[in-house]
Amino acid sequence: MNARVALDHAASDCTALAGRSVTLDITRLLIRARHAAPTGIDRVELAYARALLASRDRVVRFEAWLPRLGRVGFSRAALIRLVAALEQRWELGEGAGIGAIATAWSGVRPLPRAAAAGVRLIVSHQHLDRLDRRNLRDGERLCVYLHDAIPADFPEYARPGGAERHRRRLRNAARFADAILVNSHATARAVEPYLADAGHRPALMVAPLGIEPRFAHDRVPADSAQPYFLCLGTIEPRKNHLLLLQIWRAMAERSPGDTPKLILAGRRGWENENVVDLLDRCPALHGHVVEAGAVGDRALRELIAGARAVLMPSFAEGFGLPVAEALAAGVPVIASDIAVLRETGGDVPDYFDPLDGPGWTRAIQDHARTDSPMRAAQLARMRGWTAPRWDAHFAQVFAVLDAL
Repeated sequence: MNARVALDHAASDCTALAGRSVTLDITRLLIRARHAAPTGIDRVELAYARALLASRDRVVRFEAWLPRLGRVGFSRAALIRLVAALEQRWELGEGAGIGAIATAWSGVRPLPRAAAAGVRLIVSHQHLDRLDRRNLRDGERLCVYLHDAIPADFPEYARPGGAERHRRRLRNAARFADAILVNSHATARAVEPYLADAGHRPALMVAPLGIEPRFAHDRVPADSAQPYFLCLGTIEPRKNHLLLLQIWRAMAERSPGDTPKLILAGRRGWENENVVDLLDRCPALHGHVVEAGAVGDRALRELIAGARAVLMPSFAEGFGLPVAEALAAGVPVIASDIAVLRETGGDVPDYFDPLDGPGWTRAIQDHARTDSPMRAAQLARMRGWTAPRWDAHFAQVFAVLDAL
């Protein structure tokens, strides 16, 4: 999709904006320009950039907060080029070369001395840990999007120092924001204690993420000649890849000829010694478990469409984007029985406790069958499921911005 078509498509999906100016922080897009595949938060900031570029009835600015430079402006024309470059590279999964990086940095410019106050919008967690009122102009209102409270609530899954850093993000958002957007009611409950301690009460609204239309189709994919299951996401402890690897080792040792493949789509993360040891050194997994790494959107859609089911055994999530992407594509999901995934998937997926190895094993073996009763039942339930849409998301968000 070229930049003009992308902007026209976004314009057709978005409610017209009017009133005070909006300044979108695009720091994360600049930093991520060198990466070959997007994270979920990358997708969100890109969607916001597209939507605000498409708005015609509001003054819109784009800024970033860069080391040693502080708060700088970014030109609209350069952002249009950057959005187009990122969409193409993330679609194909290509490494971002010097061209994309040059496109990103070509738009940086000094801020005017007296820019009009309006609403500042930060939709990634970028630099929220360093935020205070000195970073805002006089009279400027602040709206932030919080994707989760996981590092604060589950420090055992965070990088060293990550728990306290995320607590600072949550405290700063609660203290300085005039409005906070969250992706799920589960995230809203998780941030509530920080709001109670903040000394003032920012508006709080649940705005579920949208699913890109290209992830959806109106048919059930044909069965693959080599059945496989797909697990999406960075290989990190809270994603619970260890459960799946133990299940696959047991299946492969019992019946290697009947064991389906497991494809892991996502880069290796942190604190994963046991998982990495199994991937690198367990003979029983060789030929049965495949690491696809970080893949582009086109390859990701193909992997989802051909899977017997997408597996989501996480201990904690903020929204559960792979659940929504799989269901939008008409593909069954086997997921952890945690509140946020039930919120995202409704009654469609098959849910199991993330520690229930026998239950997961039975479900995987059932879904692997061509005559799977569980899979047939889930496909029937799926007919009543509706994918969340970006146009509905932005209708909610723009109403909040107008109210500020």
